[in-house]
Amino acid sequence: MDKDGSIRAIARCISVLQAINRNGALTLTQIAESSGVPYPTATRIVRTLIDQGLIEREPSRKRYRPTALVQTLSCGFQNHDRLVVAARPHIVELTHRLGWPISIATRVGRVMVVRDSTSSLTPLTFNHYHAGWNVPLLASASGRVYLAHAEPEEQRELLTYLVEDGEGLDALLIKEFQSGTTIDKIREQGFAAVARTSYSANPGKTSSIAVPLFGDGRLLGSLALVFFASALPLAEAIARFLPDLRKAASEIGRAMEEGEAAEDAEAAAGSRAIRRAAR
Repeated sequence: MDKDGSIRAIARCISVLQAINRNGALTLTQIAESSGVPYPTATRIVRTLIDQGLIEREPSRKRYRPTALVQTLSCGFQNHDRLVVAARPHIVELTHRLGWPISIATRVGRVMVVRDSTSSLTPLTFNHYHAGWNVPLLASASGRVYLAHAEPEEQRELLTYLVEDGEGLDALLIKEFQSGTTIDKIREQGFAAVARTSYSANPGKTSSIAVPLFGDGRLLGSLALVFFASALPLAEAIARFLPDLRKAASEIGRAMEEGEAAEDAEAAAGSRAIRRAAR
């Protein structure tokens, strides 16, 4: 057991399963490389996952893939498929028009998780960020704008957790958010921006701007644009791209509300049909 109370064996097992689930079918060498787990350990974990029925070896080659039993791990999880469906045409259009990649992210624990991204649709990116990529809460524009627009109770819980954990976080940055000044400023201006982000796959080479995503009055996540830091100053990027980001966020929120209304109407029609059939 590590000093922070976590169990390394479980963490490594999760990393291996995520690597296989994310890529579909991998060799043992690829599993070890993708998960960052030593080869001998990855081999033992793979055998365990096979015994538990979560993965299987492909019949014709030495590759391992997830089984349908993996879906049972998501029971009870409320996903964001509706958000992705509603947002996809808007973020694609925005990337085609502005050139830069757009992503939507939602909070999971103390991080923001990318749900969809258009990084694969433009050459103006260093890396293609897949769904599931983790973005830190305080160090990212997506996380900051989410935190600033969250309900006070959620803000307090998140900040308390970050203070207690503290690992890899700038103490001064935490204090800035604890004071409420930074949160108030972001909430007032309606966006967050970070120059030369340090957490990306290419630290210091990109900057980002993010706005909150709302649907039916509820905070859903954030909408972010990422651009080369060397391409233009942050202030200029904000002036050029913020209006388009805000408009897209509003359209996504409206699409979410319309989708929910349509589902409610369909459910009501179904209930009426059942009642008529029962008469």
